[in-house]
Amino acid sequence: MSEIVQMQEHLLALKSEALEVLEKVATPKELADLRVKYSGKKGALTEVLRGMGKLSAEERPVVGQVANEVREAIEEVINRKQEEFVRAETNERLAAEKIDVTLPGRGLPQGGIHPINKVIEQMEDIFLGMGYSVAEGPQAESDYYNFEALNLPKNHPARDMQDSFYLTDELLMRTHTSPVQIRAMEAAKGKAPLKVICPGAVYRRDDDDATHSFQFFQIEGLVIDKGIRMSDLKGTLLQFAREMFGESTEIRLRPSFFPFTEPSVEVDVTFVKKNGERIWIEVLGCGMVHPKVLEMGGFDPEVYSGFAFGIGVERIAILKYGIDDIRHFYSNDMRFLKQFSRI
Repeated sequence: MSEIVQMQEHLLALKSEALEVLEKVATPKELADLRVKYSGKKGALTEVLRGMGKLSAEERPVVGQVANEVREAIEEVINRKQEEFVRAETNERLAAEKIDVTLPGRGLPQGGIHPINKVIEQMEDIFLGMGYSVAEGPQAESDYYNFEALNLPKNHPARDMQDSFYLTDELLMRTHTSPVQIRAMEAAKGKAPLKVICPGAVYRRDDDDATHSFQFFQIEGLVIDKGIRMSDLKGTLLQFAREMFGESTEIRLRPSFFPFTEPSVEVDVTFVKKNGERIWIEVLGCGMVHPKVLEMGGFDPEVYSGFAFGIGVERIAILKYGIDDIRHFYSNDMRFLKQFSRI
């Protein structure tokens, strides 16, 4: 038998053997091993083709054609089996990871606006409805804006009422939002009317307890125009109290002292306790803007007058929501905060 005939028969026999074995393969690993056995660099097909060197130039193309047919037949079965394994693995994974689309969805936890922010937003809405605009200023403030421009010169005894966090000799964490009023007056350049509220955080050296904190929030209000009177201040605060606490709310003004207003008063509102008792509770301080403050802000006190008020946001929130300890606002206790997510 000639060499070429032997090689052709050997290739056909190899094809029959490989196809029979490949059809019975059961795992991807077995398939990979058989690929190496028959088609690898040292595989059976490669060993047969190495003998082509003994053939003549005319015989090699004949054997090469048969070898290519055998290789293609083997690779076709290998590829088909591999696709079957991939498909089976995918189906198995899909079955294991099956999702029941009829199940109800899991609710995502939702946060809420902090009660302090809720009260600030409500207060802003009330005063914006009265024609006020919102002004802001730095929390690290100069001594001039925090004290001197508000009729509190150096060594003034009233400075002791606001024990301060000084950063340098002339820079401190603001003790009230009144400095923003001075900045708003300067920005107005003596032109009226001026109606602003100034919300923000303030800082004082104080021991934390149920009613005090070293950081808290205020909203200052300022109105300047010709002919502004104390009755305008009272009417404004009565309107605010009724929109914040209810139409039956009443207010009363008690004489007080603040260096930046003259005359000065403290304001109480009526509050109904759980047992139905109606009492008075202090909520803010206010008064007519002191002529020196008007002058420092660039307004002629002979022409213009004005009123100012300062409201403690925490005090309003405590009354509005019946909270008994200011520290709840800053404790980050989810049990407390979740109560306000639906309000």
